[in-house]
Amino acid sequence: MLKNYFITAWRNLRRYSIFSFINISGLALSFAAVWLIALFVAHEVSYDRYHENSGRIYRIVSHGKWGTEKFDITGTSGLTAAAMKKDFPEVEDAVRIYAEGGGILSYEDKTIKEGNIYLSDPSFFTTFTWHFLAGSATALEKPNSIVLTRSLAAKMFPDPTSALNKMVKLDKDLLTVTGVIDDVPDNSHLTFQAIRPIPPGFKADWNVLEAYTYILLKKNAAVDRLRAKMPAFVIKYLSTNAASIQYTLELQPLTSIHLQSHLAYELSDNHDIKYTYVISIVGLLVLLIALINYINITTARATVRLREVAVRKIIGSDGKNLIGLFLTESFITILCSAAISLLLVIVTMPLFNYVTGKQLSIWQFGIPQTLLCIFAFCFVTGFIGGWYPAFFLSRFKTIPALKNQLGDVKGQTIFRKSLVLFQFAITVVMITTSLIIYLQLNFMKSSDLGFNKKQLLTFHLDSRSARKQADALRAALLQNPMVKSVATASNPIGNNNIGMTDYSIEKDGVFDNHSNLAYYITIDPDFIPAMQIKLLEGRNYSKDIASDSNSVIVNEAFVKKQGWASAMGKRISRGTTTKSRDTTNKTIAAPIIGVVKDFHIYSLQHQIGPMIMELPRESADRDNIYARIDDRNQGQTIEYIENTFRKFDAASPFEYNFLDQNFAAQYDAEQKQGKVLLGFTILTIVISCLGLFGLITFTVGKRVKEIGIRKVLGASVQNTVLLLTKSLLQVVIISLMLAVPVSWLISNKWLEDFAYRIPLQWWMFALAGIISLIIAFATLSVQAIKAALANPAQSLRTE
Repeated sequence: MLKNYFITAWRNLRRYSIFSFINISGLALSFAAVWLIALFVAHEVSYDRYHENSGRIYRIVSHGKWGTEKFDITGTSGLTAAAMKKDFPEVEDAVRIYAEGGGILSYEDKTIKEGNIYLSDPSFFTTFTWHFLAGSATALEKPNSIVLTRSLAAKMFPDPTSALNKMVKLDKDLLTVTGVIDDVPDNSHLTFQAIRPIPPGFKADWNVLEAYTYILLKKNAAVDRLRAKMPAFVIKYLSTNAASIQYTLELQPLTSIHLQSHLAYELSDNHDIKYTYVISIVGLLVLLIALINYINITTARATVRLREVAVRKIIGSDGKNLIGLFLTESFITILCSAAISLLLVIVTMPLFNYVTGKQLSIWQFGIPQTLLCIFAFCFVTGFIGGWYPAFFLSRFKTIPALKNQLGDVKGQTIFRKSLVLFQFAITVVMITTSLIIYLQLNFMKSSDLGFNKKQLLTFHLDSRSARKQADALRAALLQNPMVKSVATASNPIGNNNIGMTDYSIEKDGVFDNHSNLAYYITIDPDFIPAMQIKLLEGRNYSKDIASDSNSVIVNEAFVKKQGWASAMGKRISRGTTTKSRDTTNKTIAAPIIGVVKDFHIYSLQHQIGPMIMELPRESADRDNIYARIDDRNQGQTIEYIENTFRKFDAASPFEYNFLDQNFAAQYDAEQKQGKVLLGFTILTIVISCLGLFGLITFTVGKRVKEIGIRKVLGASVQNTVLLLTKSLLQVVIISLMLAVPVSWLISNKWLEDFAYRIPLQWWMFALAGIISLIIAFATLSVQAIKAALANPAQSLRTE
């Protein structure tokens, strides 16, 4: 019986090749999409789960609030780890991490600039799970030691394992390689190339929140009980040190950091779990659209198989046999689609990895596991897609079926049109969303940032001696007429790593006890003109005015926050920065000498906040060079800058970036999201069009004689095309009306993540609707026009 099912099902697929092609190709495309999305989502949720104790590791993060001010950062005091281990029996171990930033690493004649080196406690290798190629988990117990990753060790040694016990130099420090580990997996929020112990003389302070603190709970420890104890811990250690700030400490599960943590100073670029949900839903919708096509086309072709159903019932087939036959046909279609989708995934995997920035593999979970999942997926999908057509076809009565009578098909027609309506509504929503994402990304890339980002090159001074000679370096660079201006600053803007400082406002000669937060950066007198930032009030710094060393320049947002009409004559007191190891906590009173127009230091997702700028107090604050160059002979100009740089620092590698590229990189995640959504939108359009094409092809085939008679009686091509496409176009138009409010809700929700965004306007939805109508009409017209142009005599002879 089963063999007969397969033979009959295969013959039907071959006999109706056009409809089989539409079904199989649509399902194959949707299966490939679902497969790729499943790999992506599985990789996203796998972050940090490779650690043996991942379920027991938590990160401590800090929140603070006072008045209208607040901060939400990943940093904690360096004293938190030891205090938690001492105070809480639930804590088995604790570890601190300091993102040192790196430096120049050298061994013999090889020099490498490495910017991703951590400082940590010896418990780093017992809390987390790392595979040692050389050395052991005690590698950080020795002072002046360093542990390298495989790829970093390979840059300096012929065999990574041969690095063990070798002496390397990091800037001016001599370190012993005490371990080599495998490269950090790409599904880790910890991204480092080397790690070294925290220096013995390092002093931490409860007021300086710059340590990343992780705790390992004991087995079966109740994390909720530990969370309940945290307020008392805060009162004991933090509130007594800063009574004006309401501190809270949060315990973040290690496995939730990548998708659910979006605090300041994250160790890596985390993703948003909302996007994971969205792309999962998109994958399901793509699959659903393909299944709708299959159901629609299969049930629409019911009239062709009426006599077949009747004959089978006469010769003894009951409803179960017929359902088995049609389900077998469905499973064969699904299996053929799955085989083709495998080839599609193999072909498109490199492109998908490029767009998403991942390194996914089709067999990343193992070949047996993957094949088992595919077969299980095919079985479930085949049953879902084939059940309704099988039930629909098997329930026709024998005598009416022999006469090719469907009976009352109004219900089935409404059902099919409802599926088409739902299908095209999804398509319209995806078209609209893709359009709005494109417009928002274009808005961000073309928006005025408050300074001229074009042809502005930045590079870092790693050498301390080069920083001390920053003025001489600037003068040397300006000797080239292609270098228009040069400035120094403490941070490269556009990298989301500008520190903050606390300050108080002077009122009636007395500084307010209320503390505020503002972004903080040190600049030289050349910074504002080099960046082409507009000065709104007061003046810029001057090299000839000694008192400027104790003055500040602020931005518009700072003035607006205070409610001042003018900032001139006002004074502020400034304390320590949130990212500084200076624990003196000295108060510095400073007059405001200038106000600049607001300019962006972060992406347009962030609101411009109050900013304080002051002159550098030491050479370490002049480690970033900004050079505006002419757009002509750019390659030669960069070569000149590099040669000049080497005169001041021959050992360090010369690495530069253009500021516009820095800001463009801030939207990398959004651009990837837009590209992925655009790809699946195109896929959805193709699958939907295949379904419309199949339905119009079937409609034309059933009305061949009617079309011929209408043409003989004088019907025009236009009238015939309208007749054939009218009912389906009506469904498409209704789907547009339903899709618009859904599109608005989704787009508005996505735009909420941006502080600066495009307004949603009616023409955006109208344009998406027009595009959808054009696509639908073009798809339907192909077969309709062909039928309308056919010879009536030939049409009337067609059976």
